[in-house]
Amino acid sequence: MKHRTHLTASIDTAAPARTLPRRALLAAALSAATAGALATLPRRASAQAAPAAAGTPLEVWKDPNCGCCQDWIDHLRAHGFAPTVHETGNTAVRKRLGLPDRLGSCHTALVGGYLLEGHVPAADVQRLLREKPQALGLAVPGMPIGSPGMDGAIYRGRRDAYDVLLVARDGSTRVFKHYAAQAGKEAA
Repeated sequence: MKHRTHLTASIDTAAPARTLPRRALLAAALSAATAGALATLPRRASAQAAPAAAGTPLEVWKDPNCGCCQDWIDHLRAHGFAPTVHETGNTAVRKRLGLPDRLGSCHTALVGGYLLEGHVPAADVQRLLREKPQALGLAVPGMPIGSPGMDGAIYRGRRDAYDVLLVARDGSTRVFKHYAAQAGKEAA
């Protein structure tokens, strides 16, 4: 028996959810992001991650006042993604897409039919899109220091250990990538 994957295509919290097959969702996302993708040329990538396919559409929901979310968006843009940002918060979207609250963070995104939650590094998003696992998406719960967007100068190079989790459709998880802790520079 074949199981078809569906993600919600409508994120309007006042309207009932509509579902579309993954291909239809991708087509809708591509159409919606085309104008923004043309205006947003990818910047040079760092050694950590190769650029994504030119203008890979990424739809993000975040709080309008969250600086670390914007820094994460800038990180993905620098690696070839073309974000469309909704400054409406992410709690309702996260719930509608079926991500368990225990995996929550400060922003939620959709890319290539997958959900991204929190400060997921671009290299892991690219791997997800390349490998195409049967999954809901990736999550970095909380806001670990040193993850993309949480790596500003104030942290002086410090990185707390954290895991990028592959989230199955039933809400179970497994470690997709582990990042070890890294000591920062001492204040002078």
